[in-house]
Amino acid sequence: MTGGREILNKMKEKACFSTPVTPDAGKGKSKFSKRISHGFHLVKGKAAHAMEDCLVSEFKIVDSYELGLFAIFDGHMGHDVANYLKEHLFDNILKQDGFWTDTGSALKKAYQATDKEILEQSFQLGKGGSTAVTAILIDGHKLVVANVGDSRAIISRKGVAKQLSIDHEPSKEKKLIESKGGFVSNIPGDVPRVDGQLAVARAFGDKSLKRHLSSEPDVAVEIMDDDVELLILASDGLWKVMSNQEAVDSIKNIKDPESAAKHLIEMAVSRKSKDDISCIVVRIH
Repeated sequence: MTGGREILNKMKEKACFSTPVTPDAGKGKSKFSKRISHGFHLVKGKAAHAMEDCLVSEFKIVDSYELGLFAIFDGHMGHDVANYLKEHLFDNILKQDGFWTDTGSALKKAYQATDKEILEQSFQLGKGGSTAVTAILIDGHKLVVANVGDSRAIISRKGVAKQLSIDHEPSKEKKLIESKGGFVSNIPGDVPRVDGQLAVARAFGDKSLKRHLSSEPDVAVEIMDDDVELLILASDGLWKVMSNQEAVDSIKNIKDPESAAKHLIEMAVSRKSKDDISCIVVRIH
């Protein structure tokens, strides 16, 4: 699709604590399909630094297609890279020529092009980085998920959780990291880390680690048939203390998606999650 696309209508919610005027919760509905609604919630963790999570949760009409655009960006060493992704990643995805014909390939190209932009602006954006999980819902029917890092996307089909993203943990990609000249530390009492520093094997930014760190996403396509009830996206602050099935079970009777997202985060906090947590719930009625 070219840059001359026509945007007929926009229902947008973007949130990031780097801009205090944005809400820490919100919701919306599909304009075309009354059966789809979405809501989100964010909570700052216990760490002394500012909130580093950002998200996008919106519906947008592009070339007569309705797109649900949902994303979680979990920043580290600052929120600047996560905020950049919030502002630019979906635009970069949608302007790829092959978006409509080969969406998976377009996503990979856009992720890598966006990472290149971030690295070129590292003087302004800093030395930090961010995970990303993006979900694009096309006309309420086809869902395309891509991710780097450990922010996660799951669906519920007939009450059974199914994970669509891949957790990119250093221990799982040790051979790839080592083939690039890096190493994975495994210190007792700590999680495995790339070059002893980063707890994810793929991320945007992180210029000092980029030789050993990939920004290529894994991509999954799912048809949202009548058996799918929910889509959940969340940062790892949720998944560290909750299984996919627990998340689905805990909100299956909560009709309002914003309330469902808030409930999931409150559960994670009650289980002593100390991380920043952001969560989006898309309910298919």
